[in-house]
Amino acid sequence: MLQALKRNGRTTLAVLALAVASLATPAVAAEKVTVFAAASLKNALDAVNTAWEQQSGHAVTTSYAASSALAKQIEAGAPADIFISADLAWMDYVADKTLIRADSRSTLLGNRLVLVAPAADAKPIDIGQGFDLKARLAGGKLAMGAVDSVPAGKYGKAALEKLGVWKSVEKDVAGAENVRAALLLVSKGEAPLGIVYETDAAADPSVKIVGTFPETSHPPIVYPIAILAESKHPDAAAYLDFVRSPAAKPLFEVQGFTVLGK
Repeated sequence: MLQALKRNGRTTLAVLALAVASLATPAVAAEKVTVFAAASLKNALDAVNTAWEQQSGHAVTTSYAASSALAKQIEAGAPADIFISADLAWMDYVADKTLIRADSRSTLLGNRLVLVAPAADAKPIDIGQGFDLKARLAGGKLAMGAVDSVPAGKYGKAALEKLGVWKSVEKDVAGAENVRAALLLVSKGEAPLGIVYETDAAADPSVKIVGTFPETSHPPIVYPIAILAESKHPDAAAYLDFVRSPAAKPLFEVQGFTVLGK
C-alpha cells in the first residue's frame, strides 16, 4: 500500500499512521473477561453476562465446572479473571494459596438443596430424620455430585448424615463430576432420584422436586466471588461490580437464587 502511495507522491504522516494502526495487535481491553464459575450457575450467569455485554460493550467468556475442578485449574495456572465457587471451602482453598485478591472477595448468592425425580414419576417424599430413602430408590442409583469434592455432593452427604440415612444409601450413590451431570442422570431416567440445588431443578423441565432438605441438615449453601490475583484485565473489577449490582439481582432471583449482597 505504501509503495503505491509513494508512486503517486501522496505518502503523508496520516497515511503512515493509518498503515501502522492496521498492523497493530489488538489492545488488552478488547479481550474477553474470563470467568470460572460453578456449574449450577450456568443459566443465571449466562443471562447476567448477556446483560453485562449489552451495557458495557465488552465481552465475557465463562467456563462452567465443579468448583473443585476450577479451583485446581486455577492452582495449576489456568488463565482467568473471576472465580465464583458454590461453597466457601474451594474459595478458601485458592485464597489460602494467595490466588485471589482478598479485598475483592464477597458472598454473592445462596441456594437450597432438593431431591429430584424424573417428572413422569415424581411422587413427593417427606424428608426428615430417618426417612426411608433406600426404599424409594427401589434398587436404583442416587445421583449426586462427587461427595468428596463437588460442593453439591458434599452438602448432600452432610444432609443425609445429619438425617441418619447416609449409611443405608452410601453404596447406591452415583457420583457425578458436577451437579449438572447429576441432574442429567435423573433427567435421562438413569437414576430414579438425585440430590441437586433448587436452581438446577428449575432449569430442567424433565425433572421435578419431590422434597426439600431442611436448611439445618447441612452447612449454608453460599456462593463466594473474587477476582483472581493474576488477573490483569482492565474490566475485571467493573464486571465484578455488575454481577453484584441491582441490575443483576433479578436475573439471579428469577432462577431461584437468593442474592446475599456484599
